[in-house]
Amino acid sequence: MQPPELLAPAGDMEKLKVAVLYGADAVYLGGRHFGLRAGAGNFNEEEMVEGIRFAHEKGVKVYVTVNTFMHNSDLAGLPAYLYSIRAAGADGVIVSDPGAVELVREFHPALPVHLSTQANTTNWASARFWEKQGVSRIILARELSLEEIREIRQRVGVELEVFVHGSMCISYSGRCLLSSYFTGRDANRGDCAQSCRWRYALVEETRPGEYLPLEEDERGSYILSSRDLCLVQHIPELAAAGISSFKIEGRMKSVHYVAGIVKAYREAIDACFSGGTGCGNPSAWLEEIGKVSHSEYTTGFLFGKPGASGQYYSSNINRRDYSFVGLVRGRDAQTGMAVVEQRNRFAVGDEVEILMPAGVPPLKLKISALYDEDGRSLEAAPHPRQIIKIPVQRELPEYSMLRKPV
Repeated sequence: MQPPELLAPAGDMEKLKVAVLYGADAVYLGGRHFGLRAGAGNFNEEEMVEGIRFAHEKGVKVYVTVNTFMHNSDLAGLPAYLYSIRAAGADGVIVSDPGAVELVREFHPALPVHLSTQANTTNWASARFWEKQGVSRIILARELSLEEIREIRQRVGVELEVFVHGSMCISYSGRCLLSSYFTGRDANRGDCAQSCRWRYALVEETRPGEYLPLEEDERGSYILSSRDLCLVQHIPELAAAGISSFKIEGRMKSVHYVAGIVKAYREAIDACFSGGTGCGNPSAWLEEIGKVSHSEYTTGFLFGKPGASGQYYSSNINRRDYSFVGLVRGRDAQTGMAVVEQRNRFAVGDEVEILMPAGVPPLKLKISALYDEDGRSLEAAPHPRQIIKIPVQRELPEYSMLRKPV
């Protein structure tokens, strides 16, 4: 078996660079049009060219999302937008709308088409249909078991991609009306308000103000907040099932999330395909994954319908054990100190951990001193994006991250 591609989210330029440096084989990003993450930073044409150039220099591929469900008014501008993506050097486009698939094949037949998970491919007959339409990769729906994935693999020749980590939707891969109904923000046009993460109770019409808790019975769950997907312990099974690409969800997540999750999966994949007898140390990967903000984890549908184990019942939906406090921007040539951009407050005396790009283990550090850009001593770094200098005995790679326990 060949190692699967590790595909990471790139919500903006900074996250793209972090994903590349922390070990991704490929990244996916959205332009300013036709993408399903309107709240992400996204890329204009110049930024897309720059981001693709940076990735390609590191041997990393870039796929661009064009995965909204389109109306007639959208189609007029699509061919020109596809041309700009191809001219920027993208390695493929991620598409969900059947009409958009046809237009990509008509106007840019050399541009690889990856079918988005929004197309909800849940069976081999659908996969075979899309293969006949010229799709080169299918991003399978999240609602598939390992057994179902194996059968699809046996019946089609296209590449298959699955999500291995990140947020789960309460609806089939995003086909949800809650956001549109409550806020006017359409999830299928890139603007989901994540209404499923809100807290709900039942109110009977004749008893206003009496809130009834939502419960679970043998027919299913009525709590809307899904747990996060985490399949880092099941890389061998997925690879053996014929998966070509492991996808991490999260174009709207933090840069710290991208770094920690990509690094953990990079190390896990490398360990499983190193030629040894085992898969390294899963507990270490789970420890790293647990340090980013997340909901409780689940294996989703991989081993059957998750039932109660797929939902979260606590009022505290997200866990955050570490606070991301600083991003290393370089090294001061005169003093040798690390130049750090503050992201959350930290102070002299704090014990921090430094997460570094792929291949370098984390470093523990007690902050002994802080200095501003002019060399003045500080007791704390309270201002957002403030540039700080920190004495460190070794040089820290650019885009290393400082974090401290919450």
